Amino acid sequence: MKYSGVVTPQNVVTMATAAGAAFLVAKTIIAGIKSPPYNPEPLPLARRAVEHQTPNISVRDSGELRGLLLSLHPRLDVYSKKMILHGITRCVYLLDHEASACTYDDIILLASFLDDQDMGIKIQTLNALKAFSGIWKFEIKIQELVPKILEMITSFWDNDVHIAGLRVLNGLHLPTQTHLQVKKLLPSLMDILQLGSCVAQVQVLKFLSMLALKEDLLYDIMNCQPGNLLFELLVFVERLCEGRLTSHYQSVNWQYNELSLHEILFGEDSRLSDCLLSLIIHPEEQVQIQACRVILKLQLSDDTEGAAASQTDPSLGSIAYDSFGSSAVPESRMSSEC
Repeated sequence: MKYSGVVTPQNVVTMATAAGAAFLVAKTIIAGIKSPPYNPEPLPLARRAVEHQTPNISVRDSGELRGLLLSLHPRLDVYSKKMILHGITRCVYLLDHEASACTYDDIILLASFLDDQDMGIKIQTLNALKAFSGIWKFEIKIQELVPKILEMITSFWDNDVHIAGLRVLNGLHLPTQTHLQVKKLLPSLMDILQLGSCVAQVQVLKFLSMLALKEDLLYDIMNCQPGNLLFELLVFVERLCEGRLTSHYQSVNWQYNELSLHEILFGEDSRLSDCLLSLIIHPEEQVQIQACRVILKLQLSDDTEGAAASQTDPSLGSIAYDSFGSSAVPESRMSSEC
């Protein structure tokens, strides 16, 4: 628009507005140039996380772990000692900074309670030592306790002692000077493997697997006589077969993982049948008989499943064949043949 040279109220308002806007823009630019760089204050939670993870910044200890260690004394009653030892274990796992600040004297103090007469205190002490063994600077110190822990495991027939002690050993390097002691205690470890609880058996197997890597222990492990372990395993499989025959089990459509015990023993790719047949010529008669019993139970289970399937689909026929390729065999006849 061409300016006419006539000053009107509208022109005055327009020029004043434009001048004010230009002034505000210029002021903002100047203020931005003079102001310091933007540095937002971090959130309190983020600041605490940074302080915790930065070595140069001291982290304030709660003092809980140190207080528990100072309060631990042999003259305390059994309940108090158990609770303090349990609290120490919890703090070591949760307060790694405070746990790393502990000393060898603290480990020696804990180890002294392995000699307590109460079995529960022994177990709580083993749990605390297991927690400290995860801190590298205490690992060698706790390795010095391996002979005592081995002796405890094999001297007391207590499931919780077995589990707690073996958990400590499985997290440590086994010193060479303890190998002779291990050789003498292998029969006791085999007893736990045969008669202990499932958790204890798993821990023994882990320990034996570690020992098998030692050249001077391999022969002794291979020369062990685990007693009737094979017989007990066959009894276990027989009871599983009996459980599959119950009405409660068969009334539910169970779904199993491909790595489950069910799939290993009873799945389509199971080799249980071949293994059982090979045991028919086992030198021990009780193993032969037990293998036959398991074979019979497997046949009964397959016959039951086949009958159920034939009711669902008549085209399958009325005769169910077992996993060994023969028709069902009466129990009395099977027992006599075995």
